[in-house]
Amino acid sequence: MASFGRRTVEGFLADVAARQSAPGGGAVAAVTVAAAAGLVAMSARYSGADGAAALAEDADRERVAVLPLADADADAYGEVLAAMRAPDREPGRVRAALEQAADVPLRIAQAGARVARIGAAVAADGNPNLAGDVHAAVLLAEAAARAAAELVRINVALGNLDRTVAAAAAAAIEEAGAASRAVRTPT
Repeated sequence: MASFGRRTVEGFLADVAARQSAPGGGAVAAVTVAAAAGLVAMSARYSGADGAAALAEDADRERVAVLPLADADADAYGEVLAAMRAPDREPGRVRAALEQAADVPLRIAQAGARVARIGAAVAADGNPNLAGDVHAAVLLAEAAARAAAELVRINVALGNLDRTVAAAAAAAIEEAGAASRAVRTPT
């Protein structure tokens, strides 16, 4: 099967909806962060503000870096399933698989937080005609960071892993949330 990043949107969503273990929440979170980064980069390119070009480049780097994590998450989850279903079920193999299954969504959550922060910077001085796009990007990045952090929490609890991993995911949620609060328009 082709990398999730190389699939059509329709094909990816059909895979998500299929009765199969992957792609799942982590892959969807990674693709969502990548889409949010694309919106941030586009919004920055329409801004005449100082530093907007650098923000667009930062968003592009995040987009390119996070998309492969969709495949990495599916691979990590596949290894968890294989380790847990193995007839000999070696505790060391299960733990190592759960550590990887926590690490990948942690990286997705952290990328979501960075994209949200970059988006908030673009929104602060950006083109007002693209406020909706950049605000949507920040909110999507925050939501994806929260979703990925929840996967971290689940895997840490399941494997009784180092709690600092879950704490790092919680920090990503806080960073993304701060960016989201910065762009919200009071009602």
